Amino acid sequence: MENSFWKDRIVFVTGGTGFVGAHLVKTLIENGSTVICLRRDQMTPSSLDALGISDRVSYVNGSVEDHDLIERVLNENDVDTVFHLAAQAIVGSANRSPLSTFETNIRGTYMLLEACRRSPLVRRIVVASSDKAYGEQTELPYTEELKLNARYPYDVSKACTDMISASFAATYGLPVAVSRSANIYGPADMNLSRIIPGTIISVLEGEDPIVRSDGTPVREFIYVDDVVSGYLALAENIETAGGNAFNFGTNAPVRIIDLVNTIIEACGAADRIKPNVLLQEKIKNEIDAQYLSGEKMKAVTGWTASVPLQEGLARTVDWYRDNIDLWK
Repeated sequence: MENSFWKDRIVFVTGGTGFVGAHLVKTLIENGSTVICLRRDQMTPSSLDALGISDRVSYVNGSVEDHDLIERVLNENDVDTVFHLAAQAIVGSANRSPLSTFETNIRGTYMLLEACRRSPLVRRIVVASSDKAYGEQTELPYTEELKLNARYPYDVSKACTDMISASFAATYGLPVAVSRSANIYGPADMNLSRIIPGTIISVLEGEDPIVRSDGTPVREFIYVDDVVSGYLALAENIETAGGNAFNFGTNAPVRIIDLVNTIIEACGAADRIKPNVLLQEKIKNEIDAQYLSGEKMKAVTGWTASVPLQEGLARTVDWYRDNIDLWK
């Protein structure tokens, strides 16, 4: 359904060529926005390419850490809305390279927000964080009132993102809200190190998918269209949402082994494919159980996740099956 709020708005998206950013850009374009994407690396194919919309976007080449570039983009293009999704988003990569993770996720955030602060036209900013910002907690599901308890590089970088955003809101009245999302999945995710696209491709190619644990860790997975609608809801309600962090969850946590088996079933391969459980390859510094309460988001904006896991996985499998040549 078309959302008239976004018609003729000029929107700046960092991370817009990535998986979630591309879906956000697609939705904004479909609703009449003019979208400018910050592009650090020209990867081919990007998620924008995979969604068939790369030629409908304006690009600025550069880094989110470049304050002068960001400030120029905001002012020269009369940007009124900013979605900050640019990040190093893979836990394993963060463990291997903490410096680049901190530079992108932490420095990139405060450089972007300072540029927004100095721009008189920016009216709403949404910063994408993660459930990883909570670190390991004894209380489940995670609520926004919990103290952030991050310990490892990726988790710490997202906790800092949250706190920097809150600081700009409290000190300068910057209209910024933070989303803390569960694990996001859906079509056009080009990073096969993530469990859902990696498992789907393995099964479609007739291989047993690898599980790098005993399969018992519990996670929450949210379909990308729900995340996009959540971002838009925060921006549209910035007067009440600004200065706060909000969970994007589904109230439907799942064990990893059950997730993998559900994907195998969605691919129609349960009779010939089984999970390949590799205990010795368990990813370090990952938490055993994480899932979120979405009550605050519902109360403030009316948003709730609407796509059940089985339906979302079926849509995702169909997309990868139809686009398998992208990986050949």
